[in-house]
Amino acid sequence: MREVHRLEPIPATSGGGSVLAAWERFVQGEDQVPGVRPLVAASWHRCRDQYGVDPRLSKAPVAVAEPVHAPEHDAVFAELGFHAASVARELGGSGGMVTVADATGRILAEWGDQATLARAEDSCLTPWFCWSECAAGTNGVGTALEAHGPVPIRGAEHWCQAFHSWAGTGIAVRDVVTKEPIAVLGICCWRSQLPSDVGSRLVNAASTARHTLKRRARDSGVELVAAYSRARARSGAALAAVDPAGKVVIADDTASVLLGVPASAPAVDPTLRWNTGLPELVAAARCATRQAARDPHWVGTTQIFAHLADGPTPISIRPVFSSGHLLGNLVSFGVSDGTQVPQAEESAHPRVRPRRLVAVRDNRMVLLRLPEILFAESQRNDVWLSTDQGWLRAASSSLDRLGSELADAGFLRVHRRYVVNLSRVREVERGPKGELSLVMEDRTNERVPVSRRNTPAVRRALNL
Repeated sequence: MREVHRLEPIPATSGGGSVLAAWERFVQGEDQVPGVRPLVAASWHRCRDQYGVDPRLSKAPVAVAEPVHAPEHDAVFAELGFHAASVARELGGSGGMVTVADATGRILAEWGDQATLARAEDSCLTPWFCWSECAAGTNGVGTALEAHGPVPIRGAEHWCQAFHSWAGTGIAVRDVVTKEPIAVLGICCWRSQLPSDVGSRLVNAASTARHTLKRRARDSGVELVAAYSRARARSGAALAAVDPAGKVVIADDTASVLLGVPASAPAVDPTLRWNTGLPELVAAARCATRQAARDPHWVGTTQIFAHLADGPTPISIRPVFSSGHLLGNLVSFGVSDGTQVPQAEESAHPRVRPRRLVAVRDNRMVLLRLPEILFAESQRNDVWLSTDQGWLRAASSSLDRLGSELADAGFLRVHRRYVVNLSRVREVERGPKGELSLVMEDRTNERVPVSRRNTPAVRRALNL
């Protein structure tokens, strides 16, 4: 099925007028910003309350993160560079410029009108400067890293006042397996309107790059299944193969029960993987990726809380390579071979637990205190929140990200479609086959189903 991107309508006054007035009020501490697009309002909230970006910043800072990316992504940067140069030629005398940035928001290269490129130097919209939201506030490149599809940011929608004279649109190219951003292609101009077909140009360029990534992921999946088959013939331990993000490609009968995934049945499309919902496994897989980059022969061991297990289960995790490229890891259960998996390294920008959650009602941003939220439910491409104020659409469209951000605030993923505020659970019902349902603390006593694979985690969390 062809992927469809929808652009939010941009108010005619986004360069000034009502949006500028809303920006001024929000900078002064107000929370309600009527007339501002929800995507922009959510970005302002992150910039002010989570990242602490100074709205008076006049230039983007120098990028400090190491420019490291997986070797298989080199083709993506090369392809985006080709498209960027082509789009810059098509823009001709319109005064636009095109940039390619990496997953940290670091500008890698730029093309376009010489006068615009010279103007961009004043704001450091140039290579080796960082335009992520946490560095430069709301902007086409940085906000595209936080969202899906093309992201247009114009005029006063920028968080930093010094950038209000710019208009730009960015789109992130994401890994087809992990969904993490790899690069950003952006188009921007100074004190003028972008061409009306900017969004479609960016979508076409990103789609071509994703096609390359999907082909590579399919090949990697096939090779990882082959490595799993060879290892299973040599060992009697329960075994699974996971990709570098900790998602399951294939698992035997015993491992599938522990992981809560189908047995010995990789997805029809090897780029589609099974999500176990086990944070310890994801952490171990990501650690193995880092360790294998330093030592291809590294083998690690740790313990995880598996599904339907009464206590922690030991695992051994072994990286799998093909032609020097890391495909993923083989995970053996009940085995303690290898060195102890080290604790996760602290991020250079540690995630801050949100004090409030951003929701959307009509064209207004609503800031919810966490105790007001009963649960979050994924419905197609949106996440909806059951709250004391009724049903509201979450600004974030990713239930995975929402569950991760709220995990240490008493929220728990209980089903592939639900994240629940455990403090708002009133009763637990048991069905005729032992399945659980959570009765929430509201006037209608809404019920949230608990999936079989998440039942042990719910029992532990509620001391059942």
